[in-house]
Amino acid sequence: MTTTTVVTGLGVVAPNGLGTDDYWKATLAGESGIAPVSRFDATQYPARLAGEVPGFVAEEHIPSRLMPQTDHMTRLALAAAEWALKDAGLDSGELPEYAMGAVTSASGGAVEFGQRELQNLWSKGKEHVSAYQSFAWFYAVNTGQISIRHKLRGPSGVLLTEQAGGIDSIGQARRHVRKGFQAVVSGGVDAGLCPWGWVPQLASGLMSTGQDPARAYLPFSADARGYVPGEGGAILVAENLDSARERGAAHVYGEIAGYAATLDPAPGSGRPPGLARAARNAIADAGLTPDGIDVVFADAAGVPDLDRAEAEALAEVFGPRAVPVTAPKTMTGRLLAGGAALDVATALLALRDRVIPPTANVIEAAAGHPIDLVTGAPREADLRSALVLARGHGGFNAALVVRRTP
Repeated sequence: MTTTTVVTGLGVVAPNGLGTDDYWKATLAGESGIAPVSRFDATQYPARLAGEVPGFVAEEHIPSRLMPQTDHMTRLALAAAEWALKDAGLDSGELPEYAMGAVTSASGGAVEFGQRELQNLWSKGKEHVSAYQSFAWFYAVNTGQISIRHKLRGPSGVLLTEQAGGIDSIGQARRHVRKGFQAVVSGGVDAGLCPWGWVPQLASGLMSTGQDPARAYLPFSADARGYVPGEGGAILVAENLDSARERGAAHVYGEIAGYAATLDPAPGSGRPPGLARAARNAIADAGLTPDGIDVVFADAAGVPDLDRAEAEALAEVFGPRAVPVTAPKTMTGRLLAGGAALDVATALLALRDRVIPPTANVIEAAAGHPIDLVTGAPREADLRSALVLARGHGGFNAALVVRRTP
């Protein structure tokens, strides 16, 4: 008999809300967190907008001993993990020693910490480089610090599939729960709003250079011009349903019902992209058919060619305009390794409250995109199952189905 894996805890750090409740309220109200960059001087760059997490004072959430050895990214992740475990009502000290693990996603690691220490090296000399540089920048640092702080001695890992990583980490967490571990802290939080994290994204040619926060990131719109980056994400607690019920968990947000990942073929191969196949496989893994999906949370690249490819994939799987599609990330920007995890958290909240959040700022889908894009205001619906899609730079595709638990 297959073990049912559910989500019992959520911790959200997002540009339009610090904490799950504030984020969800802002998202339903269509409130955006995209604004001119304040974490560094971006005036010399063609792209100057980002989604920054508001009101986060690290000293209020992180022990003083951890401050010198952590980057802004890891501090956000530690706060989100603590909130998720508190929301789930789980204390690793009350569980068997190896019952709980941690799997998170990452992109380039803690680039702000790394940039500062390299600047010290080049300008002042090696004596001025922190000893913590040996690990604080590392792409696995969020998993490591979460595991250490909460004494999680079960399976651990990190997934590096860029924007798709949040879904891949949750899929990996489900595997561990199915193997017999009680719970896994999963998801992703990222932050690369510094020159060292900014320039590589600019080099991709996919970032928006628009200066109006309400018009810069418009996925599926005829005015799409690229994406706006952001920081933050979500940490989730994936748990065995029987264990959750036995201990009287306060929340069961929904089931992690289906997961799949694919890799796009090499450019010029003539083979189709893998997003539609990932969606079909995740739906099948959940024991559903496409008509059993009530809403799709789209990857929403904001780049015309990529938007067109996603819209065509959705039409191929579901039929033209056959299922509501939304992209609430227009209010946060694309959060690198944290974005897909935040979309999964958003989908679970949508299932709970039976409402589809809007794709803010987009008036309607472009004529060439055969999708039913939810815009303007939230749409009430009897949601049972949601499909979350993500694509990472380099051809990564990931799909996750979450559904309400009876």
